[in-house]
Amino acid sequence: MKIVVDKDIPFLEEVLEPFAEVVRLPGGAIGPGDVRDADALLVRTRTRCDAALLEGSRVRFVGTATIGFDHIDTAWCASRGIVVATAAGCNSRGVLQWVAAALAWLACRPADTTLGVVGVGNVGSLVADYAAAWGFRVMRSDPPRARAEGLGPAEGFYPLWTLAAECDIITFHVPLTLTGPDATCHIVNREFMSTIRPGVVIINSSRGAVIDPAVATHNFIIDTWNNEPDIDREALMRALLATPHIAGYTLQGKAMATSMIVGALAREFGLPLAGWYPAGVSRSQPRAITWDEMCRLMPSYFDIAAESAALKAAPERFEQMRNGYDYRTEFF
Repeated sequence: MKIVVDKDIPFLEEVLEPFAEVVRLPGGAIGPGDVRDADALLVRTRTRCDAALLEGSRVRFVGTATIGFDHIDTAWCASRGIVVATAAGCNSRGVLQWVAAALAWLACRPADTTLGVVGVGNVGSLVADYAAAWGFRVMRSDPPRARAEGLGPAEGFYPLWTLAAECDIITFHVPLTLTGPDATCHIVNREFMSTIRPGVVIINSSRGAVIDPAVATHNFIIDTWNNEPDIDREALMRALLATPHIAGYTLQGKAMATSMIVGALAREFGLPLAGWYPAGVSRSQPRAITWDEMCRLMPSYFDIAAESAALKAAPERFEQMRNGYDYRTEFF
């Protein structure tokens, strides 16, 4: 058995070697020749998994150590019988705490601030719940979920245009979808920006293409970017805060992501790795926390302003900053 692995997936050293030949490569450099005789492929967002990569290979399993999967042609994989596994939900608390750091940096007064949460899945639900507990007025927008579950204003769910008209801060936690009535690609566009209140802060830690870079103004806080790592320098410099796609980069989130794809791989190939979790990494310990305590403790765990200053000073180091990131520890 042969497994090709993105070399920057953490905690995998010597885990798979007892059961397979393991080839480790930079994610962006994995090509058709590398996977032709592979049985499984473990990736991050830098590897585009589609016909161009996988046609003619013997790959029957693709696992991505990420919550997003727009880098995988899932329809094509399904048509070829290739199982696709993601790490959905793995980094929810890491992203929550990145958003919390941004809110703390903005020096919000929760009781005076309306926060809009667009996309109310694993991450968005956590953000909305904690923000409501901190005293924010929270408005949620998630059309697919609202339709499926019959949710509306009584449950705190509104159309996006309502959030644009009423919110002081809007944070995006949506998957990237290119077509259909709920397409999210460039959902933040000129039309959207023409409807928001003056001074509204836009936060994006979902996918870069959610924002049309032409409209990214000084009131943006951005973690995910179009065309990473060759990001728009003007948008970068205009942003209030900018980080190199590390919102979910916590020890616990990364450990859980790797654990999830190893578990899926083990189920598919009958490997004795069910329940595996990296040794020496504590599991996440969710807890309630007050706004004042969070703001007081946050600088000890994550200095978002310093991260932003470092990226703005050396945007050409985007990929090195991301791949060499010193994972944060989740503290709530």
